[in-house]
Amino acid sequence: MEHAQQGPELGGGQVRDCKYGGNTKAMVAAYGVSPRMVQRWIDGSRHPTEHVDKLQREAVELQTTERGRERKAKQLAQRGTVSGIGARVGRTVTFEIRGSDAVRARDIHLNLSGELAAALAVAEDEDEVRRVIGQALADCFNGGAGYGGFSADDFDFDPDDLDLN
Repeated sequence: MEHAQQGPELGGGQVRDCKYGGNTKAMVAAYGVSPRMVQRWIDGSRHPTEHVDKLQREAVELQTTERGRERKAKQLAQRGTVSGIGARVGRTVTFEIRGSDAVRARDIHLNLSGELAAALAVAEDEDEVRRVIGQALADCFNGGAGYGGFSADDFDFDPDDLDLN
C-alpha cells in the first residue's frame, strides 16, 4: 500500500521521462500500478513503498548513462566551492612536504568543490578518479600555512579505500 509523503519525488518524474520516454502508460505497465499512482509519485504526494527499490535503482541507472553523468556534472559544478559531496581517503600513502616523504596513518576527509564533484561525476576510469581525488588532496594540503605547491600527482592512495559521502 502506498502512503502520503512530504518531500521530493524520488526520481519518479526523471524515471518516467528518461527511461519510459515520458510515457506514463509504459511506466504503469512496468510497475503494475495505476496512472494516478505514478502521477502521485511524481508530484510527491505518495511514496512508493512496494516499488521504492526498483524506482531508486532505475533513477541511479539513469545517472550512470553518459547523458546522466553530464547532467549531474552540470548540477554539481553550479554548487561552487561547497558541493555537499565529501570523500574519505583511507591512509594516503606517500607525498612530500618540503622534500620529506610523509605518511598519513589516519583517514583524510575531503569536501569536494562543485568543480571537482562534477569532474568525478564524469570520470570514466580509475586514472581519472585518481586525478580528481589527487587534486582534492592537493587543495586540502595547499590550504595549510607554510605549505603549498602540491599537485594531484604528489599523492598516492588505494582507490579501494575511497568512499564518497
